[in-house]
Amino acid sequence: QVQPVESGGGLVQAGGSLALSCTASGYILSSYRMGWFRQAPAKERDFVATISWSGDNSYYADSVKGRFTISRDNAKNTVYLQMDSLKPEDTAVYYCAAGRTVGRGVGVHEYDYWGQGTQVTVSS
Repeated sequence: QVQPVESGGGLVQAGGSLALSCTASGYILSSYRMGWFRQAPAKERDFVATISWSGDNSYYADSVKGRFTISRDNAKNTVYLQMDSLKPEDTAVYYCAAGRTVGRGVGVHEYDYWGQGTQVTVSS
């Protein structure tokens, strides 16, 4: 079973940047579409960004478009989420997910494997 593992969360001031990483030891992520989702307290898990297995197609939630960048390095078996111009409303637990969906990859149901999450806190 694929077990993604996130890293790179932390505390940052508004306007700052953070870079998240996701890998999965023992499994090749290159055959999966990868996605990032986030969940704030008492809220549903929301789509953030997704990238195709080849890396040539990505899609973002409107709330992060122009500020976040998803990328992948299949040689390193790693997916990244670069987060710039962070806002307090970006505060959430961020989850990495892997799936073999043929859809656009914006739905929670499209992913089969989830990481444990990493906390991102943006102070005002």
